[in-house]
Amino acid sequence: MHDTLEAFAIQLIDLSHPEPDGSRRLIPERELCARLDVSRGALRERLSQLEYIGVLSRRQGHGTYLQAPGPDVIRTYFTTMRALGFLDSTEIAEAREMLETVVAVQAARRATAADAERLRALVDEMVACTAAGDHDAATEADLAFHAGLFRIVDNPVFTMVHTGLAYALQQAMHERRARAIAAETPDADGRTETDTIHYPVVDAIAANDPDAARDAIRRHFEIHSLITLDTAEEAPA
Repeated sequence: MHDTLEAFAIQLIDLSHPEPDGSRRLIPERELCARLDVSRGALRERLSQLEYIGVLSRRQGHGTYLQAPGPDVIRTYFTTMRALGFLDSTEIAEAREMLETVVAVQAARRATAADAERLRALVDEMVACTAAGDHDAATEADLAFHAGLFRIVDNPVFTMVHTGLAYALQQAMHERRARAIAAETPDADGRTETDTIHYPVVDAIAANDPDAARDAIRRHFEIHSLITLDTAEEAPA
C-alpha cells in the first residue's frame, strides 16, 4: 500500500467498478486486503481518512464507494486558517480579486442571454435591498452575483475553490460592504455605487466582450477598495 493518501486512492480506483452516477464501487474489504497485501486494520484506517475528506462513502446495504469530494475540506481549511489568524480579510479580498478577474473574462466568453439576465436581476435586487435598508439581503444578492460568474464558467477547479472560500468570503463581504455603505451617499434614486458598479460587468458579459468584462470587474474592485480604504483611514478619527 502506498504511503500517500492520494496514491492509495488511485490504487482503490483501479480496484473498483464504475457506477452510472460516476462513483466507483469498491471490491469487498477481504479482497482489498489481499490485493493490497495489508491488514484489515491498516486498510480501515486509510478508508476512514478518505471518508473524512469526502472521497469515500459507505452506503448501508450497498457497499463502499469512491466519489468526487465536496468543498467541505477546503471550506474547513480556509475557515480554520482565518480563525487562527493565518488568513485575514485583506488576503481573502486579494485572492478573490485575482480569481474573479479571470472568471469574469471567461464568463463573458461563455454567457448566454439568460445568464446575463440572471446577473442583472441580482444587481437590481442589490439596489432595491440597499435602498430599503435591508443590507443583509443586499449582501446575499451580492454574493449570489459573484457566485453566478463561477456558475457560468462551470469549471470544477474554480467552483471548488470559490465554494471552499464561501464562508470566509461571506464574512469578509459583510464587513467590507458595511464599510462601503456607511461611507457612500446614495444618489437621488437611493442607489449606491457599491451596487451599481456591478451593472457594467453585466453589460460586458451580455455583450460577450471579454476585454470589457476584465475592465469592468477591475473597476468594480478598484471602486470598492477606494471606498472601504477611505472609511478605514477615517475610522481612528
